Amino acid sequence: MQRLSGLDTAFLALETANAHMHVMSAAVVDPATAEDFSFERVQDLLRERMHLLPPFRRRLVTVPFDLHYPLWIEDPDFDLDFHFRHAALPAPGGPAELAAFTADVAARSLDRRRPLWEMFYVEGVEGGRVALITKVHHAAIDGMSGTELIAALYDLEPSPGPRLDVEVVVDPKREHVPNDAELIAHAAASIARQPVLIAKNMRKTARSVVRVVQRVRGSQTNAGVPLTAPRITLNGSITPHRKVAFADVSLDDIKTVKNAFGVKVNDVVLAVATGALRAYLAERDELPDRPLVATIPTSVRTEEQKSDMGNRVSAMFANLPVELDDPLERLHMIHSSTIDAKEIHEDIGGDTLQDWAEVVAPALFTRAMKAYTGLRLADRFRPLHNLVVSNVPGPPFPIYFAGARLEAFYPLGPIFDGAALNLTVISYLDSVGFGFLACRELAPDLDRLAAFVADALEELVKLAEIGTTPPAAVSDIRDVAPAGDSVLDLTRERHPAAPGAAGFDRVAPRAAPTA
Repeated sequence: MQRLSGLDTAFLALETANAHMHVMSAAVVDPATAEDFSFERVQDLLRERMHLLPPFRRRLVTVPFDLHYPLWIEDPDFDLDFHFRHAALPAPGGPAELAAFTADVAARSLDRRRPLWEMFYVEGVEGGRVALITKVHHAAIDGMSGTELIAALYDLEPSPGPRLDVEVVVDPKREHVPNDAELIAHAAASIARQPVLIAKNMRKTARSVVRVVQRVRGSQTNAGVPLTAPRITLNGSITPHRKVAFADVSLDDIKTVKNAFGVKVNDVVLAVATGALRAYLAERDELPDRPLVATIPTSVRTEEQKSDMGNRVSAMFANLPVELDDPLERLHMIHSSTIDAKEIHEDIGGDTLQDWAEVVAPALFTRAMKAYTGLRLADRFRPLHNLVVSNVPGPPFPIYFAGARLEAFYPLGPIFDGAALNLTVISYLDSVGFGFLACRELAPDLDRLAAFVADALEELVKLAEIGTTPPAAVSDIRDVAPAGDSVLDLTRERHPAAPGAAGFDRVAPRAAPTA
């Protein structure tokens, strides 16, 4: 039995009938490398390694009246057949059909009476491939803890030897399920400590505010500022329906741009996203005259917390200068913005969000979100930000699922009222994959945005190849990268915890149609 953190509980409270707070992935594997790859074989693998997958075994127990944070318990009625399902794509089974199926899965909430995950074994993918569509509630994992789950399922070779993982199995039949009286008593004891926590947080936050004010007054900052985002169509109230799109680009091309202009890989990825967004918004005749504001989730997980599940994240805000016509100027402005965003993030403190989440009553948070959605306040007030852009590191070596080689991997994050677009980026082998998820009604043409990704990178590569010199105004910017999982770590060998994106047939299409 384990209490959810305040931040984990916040992801539950953020969920409404229209905002589904799960994270997803679409993985495409090649069964040709496996001796025996089938629905039954994958089901056996899940059963064999279930002891390594805590979020897959645990369900919620809520405190009466939402007085305090809920608990995770081992589900005494766990049924793998409910969570692992069989499906097939219609012909021809290409990226468009895969995106459509993924969008349909994304449009449905998870059942809170059961462990908060589902996986679909999807046949009919072109070239004899199989897709594995997985969704897990954000209350259970963040980007980095999600990679630990992937590490438990993927191997370095098609036929690995016995796993050396230490097996710690909790017998769900033996775990005590607390009754209402016990839950209320535990909540009362926790609530009694909150005044002390609030006072501590107020002192800490006051010091953070002083540091940020001093920094802003001392020098002009290019970091993104919440509530300064321009309003675009994507910043309205969302529906439960989803649209999904995929795109792949060359990792070598991204590195070419990075090396030519002395920036970070993360800056190039954001610049590519900015170029694609500029073309997309211009085509929709709603290109703003100032930068978009992107929220960039950032891991604050320590080495000791690496294997912990749940959320240990903060956020930075960066400007995406879609109003600038020059792609090189956009790149260097983004480089400057991410540096400033990192410094402000450090001034505020990476654990500030988690600290305050620990003192907000779940009932209050839940009612506030329902009111925000029900009153459609996202349509009435200036947006906090325009979109979420997230990335996690992927391995530069091949990995295998039940013997089948991973060929493509697209992660997808949730969307909210006021921010109807999420872009999640990941690397794998020689490619970088972009996973777009949006509200269907607000972005019915999401495939157009994905199609502009390749063009946005190509224009930067051309500038890199002719050796364009960085503008004098930004040529001396320090080469500092954002912290945590907001950086694509593509050069350092890692455990195969986070697969990346390649393409269905190793020569990936430049952009895939949407659902």
